[in-house]
Amino acid sequence: MTAHISLYDLLQDSASQHGERRAYVQGSWSASYTELLQDVKLTAAKLAESGIQAGDRVAVYAGKQYETVVLLLAINARGAILVPINPQLKEQQVRHILQDSGSKLFASTASRFKRIAAAFDDLELGIWPLDKLLADVMTLSAGPSLGQVFSAVIDSDPAAILYTSGSTGRPKGVVLSQRNLVSGAYSIADYLHLQADDVILGVLPLSFDAGLSQLTTALASGACYAPLDFLQPAEVPAFCETHGVTTITGVPPLWMQLVSSNWPAATGARIRRFANTGGHMPTPLLEKIKAVFPNALPYLMYGLTEAFRSTYLSPQDAASRPNSIGKAVPNADIRVMRKDGAECAAGEAGELVHRGAFVTLGYWNDPELTAQRFRPWPRPHGQIPREDVAVWSGDIVYRDEENFLYFVARGDDMIKTSGYRVSPTEVEEILFASADISEVAAFGVPHPQQGEAVMISVFSHTQASSSAEELIKLCREKLPTYMVPLHVSFHETPLPRNPNGKIDRKQLKQQFSEFFSTPLTVSE
Repeated sequence: MTAHISLYDLLQDSASQHGERRAYVQGSWSASYTELLQDVKLTAAKLAESGIQAGDRVAVYAGKQYETVVLLLAINARGAILVPINPQLKEQQVRHILQDSGSKLFASTASRFKRIAAAFDDLELGIWPLDKLLADVMTLSAGPSLGQVFSAVIDSDPAAILYTSGSTGRPKGVVLSQRNLVSGAYSIADYLHLQADDVILGVLPLSFDAGLSQLTTALASGACYAPLDFLQPAEVPAFCETHGVTTITGVPPLWMQLVSSNWPAATGARIRRFANTGGHMPTPLLEKIKAVFPNALPYLMYGLTEAFRSTYLSPQDAASRPNSIGKAVPNADIRVMRKDGAECAAGEAGELVHRGAFVTLGYWNDPELTAQRFRPWPRPHGQIPREDVAVWSGDIVYRDEENFLYFVARGDDMIKTSGYRVSPTEVEEILFASADISEVAAFGVPHPQQGEAVMISVFSHTQASSSAEELIKLCREKLPTYMVPLHVSFHETPLPRNPNGKIDRKQLKQQFSEFFSTPLTVSE
């Protein structure tokens, strides 16, 4: 039996078992596992020919078209490190990721590259046009030279860097190992009970851990990955009907849109399972989804990029405990810890700590932050010494007497909106570009559709302060949509401070906590 060390190994295995089954389908384009494997081999050879070595970073800034999937897997086959960039990010964020990761190669479509061309000023890296990828690799021979392009890797080698917003600055790169990706794929495929005849809808971006897992779990189970970069929610039911989708994973704001679309009864009845991540699923919304997909089993999940997937609530428990985030996923150990390092009792709130195969390697280029969040797991005296690192999530949870977990609050200033983590300081940096702003604070407040909405509070010493419309327009020009504030509040005095002299975002959050408080409704 071949050991599955990498995603490329998963692809090879599925190609050997399910060669003629669909591996990918989107619109009129489809590819079998045999075809996908061949295209990945040729693209890996093209990477080798271009000088990409094991450990080099390759950035991919594109939608989920077939060429993107081929390149992602070819990067893994070559032993290089994938850096997927969210297509919603704009020039400033893309440049930061390229600089921070030290990417040697950047791949994108011609239209996307044109929109952010200024991000490459003074950067030395190769450019690959994804539009021409398949035509270019077909000029290569599939002969003996292909045997030289697949680098030997072990499961602890870095395989990908996923950039996620941090509470104190620009996006941080979370480094995932080969083991993280493969173990995560098997774990999720196991508890979702995925089969080779499943068709998995890919609506989340591949730069998002949950979006990437839609592809990896398809590889692990021999299922078909059916990605969609949609503009209108109404497009989704028709896509699902055309391709026979059986499995959907979304975040709450996306689910709000999807259940409001017109789902034909037969299409909804074909869905076998649906999963939620990226925020709490409100009970009225859960009930609406169940009505649209009457035969589907619900899986409510919680995770963090630093540990991929941590907990899930099984379908049999969703009805009785809809507010719980469930129990640990297979191959994970989840604890609730006090600040003194002791484990919390039932009903006592503490920090969620995750240990196991999904704990990532840390933050790229940030050993200090890595040391804060990734710490050695204490072992009782007398046990065999070994390295065992756990990640302290920063999220506050508690467990009940039956060990079901419940989310309480985030332990930092991060804003969780529409399934994304948003750094307040990243929003603030954009606003400080306006010369007449003296102080600004970005923070999140509860929102019935987005989980949290981004708000900003502004103080200016000058009389000629920008209007709310101007500030929001500035953010819209410089930031992806999910980071744009929904409201601006102007203050006549300096913003509140905490005892350390820092702007007190918690006080601002409390002050505006009911700003968007309206009853949750789901359109019929």
